[in-house]
Amino acid sequence: MAAIPESELILNRDGSIYHLNLLPDHISDTIITVGDPERVPLVSQHFDSIETQIHKREFVTHVGYYKGKRLTVISTGMGTDNIDILLNELDALVNIDFVTREARPLEERITLRIIRVGTSGALQADIPLGSHLVTEHAVGLDSLMQFYPLVETGLEVEVGAGVQQALKLDYRPYCVRGSDLLREQLGAGMLVGNTLTCPGFYGPQGRVLRLDLRQSDLISQFQNFRYQSAEGEFRLTNFEMETAGYYALGRMLGHEVVSLNAIVANRATGEFATNAEEAINSLIMKALDRA
Repeated sequence: MAAIPESELILNRDGSIYHLNLLPDHISDTIITVGDPERVPLVSQHFDSIETQIHKREFVTHVGYYKGKRLTVISTGMGTDNIDILLNELDALVNIDFVTREARPLEERITLRIIRVGTSGALQADIPLGSHLVTEHAVGLDSLMQFYPLVETGLEVEVGAGVQQALKLDYRPYCVRGSDLLREQLGAGMLVGNTLTCPGFYGPQGRVLRLDLRQSDLISQFQNFRYQSAEGEFRLTNFEMETAGYYALGRMLGHEVVSLNAIVANRATGEFATNAEEAINSLIMKALDRA
């Protein structure tokens, strides 16, 4: 097996991975991710003990124990470009030997359990503010999968093609199902939905400040999209900026990934949650207790 060049697998002087600034011993098999760096201590404050705290750029990492289980919590910043860094470097930490710079043989590869805990806006009026939603499928409007050989199921291809047609796009969005195992383990009592991942917060999510949209009815297009399959009706329930990247890279790298969403806004009703912090804090506790 060929060694990975220094220009591809970039290590810092202390041997840590380039962006995350972590060594293999710094992470656990179960990782909770949050977008906001200031949300990391909101998770780790519940740890019985913290053994490691590392901060580089937007990536803040705390490693510790919660009820005897070793957990890692990492902030990612926003967008699938950051998730590209996160997933590739987390995988490298467990599946590449940093001394020989060679990937582990297939039979020795480690599977991580990655749990995204984040905020999201609802697209449908029947999704209450403050509720918790676990993502079954994610649809990516971003361009990340233009650079990877993602293999999609027939349903996923058809959903992506349907979204392309509905939005009159020049490209087919990708669609990926997350971990059934983690969804069942962590999603008990939560709404189950299909999340749209957008490559921005304003125009891509239909917000207008001083710039008009190319499609003035973008939000209604999101809301009205339906695809009928043997499994039932597929609709888009909520949107944010990372989940599709998580699910696609997780599938290709062989990791179990799930996205848990605290619904803090509803674009159908025009409301924003007055209890947004309460919604995210209670979601954090669910993730910790069920991880």
